[in-house]
Amino acid sequence: MTRGDREAMVRKPVKPFAQVVADVGRYPEDAFHFVREALNFAVEKIHGPSTPQQLALYELLDQKSIDLHELVEAYELGNLSPQFARAIEAAGGIDTLNRHVSGVELSWAIREYALRRWGRLARIVLRRWNIRETLDFGRIVFAMVESGYMQKQPHDSLGDFRNVFDFREAFDEAYRIPCDTEE
Repeated sequence: MTRGDREAMVRKPVKPFAQVVADVGRYPEDAFHFVREALNFAVEKIHGPSTPQQLALYELLDQKSIDLHELVEAYELGNLSPQFARAIEAAGGIDTLNRHVSGVELSWAIREYALRRWGRLARIVLRRWNIRETLDFGRIVFAMVESGYMQKQPHDSLGDFRNVFDFREAFDEAYRIPCDTEE
């Protein structure tokens, strides 16, 4: 399990990853893996890398089968064991543990990640995977959420991914080849 996978999980997956892909039936498995990688990219871009203390706390949560929301609720109610209270303090406090990325933020991060990975071919690769709009990112994300491979906040919805940007504009017309030096 990667660091990003551990951070993103709320509960143990309820079915094998390949079954999630098969149940959706619209996108290949590579598309799901790409979106998971892009989520890790987005989290680090927005929140920075996890500290060793945060990772240790995520590991402890995983070992005890406690999700982050339960931990936050217990913290707010003052019902934490000393072990978890110390782990939260060592991780920098309860506020540092929320590494949520919104649907809009994730869509833009997926765009950036795809362009870094494939350049001008990004839209072609995504189209080959049957991803033609930002709502397709949301469908992949929510399939993984429903199966326990990702988490969401109570206010998150599939609609958050609707019409975030136009693929032709975002991948073709707005794309500029990165240049290390300015002229």
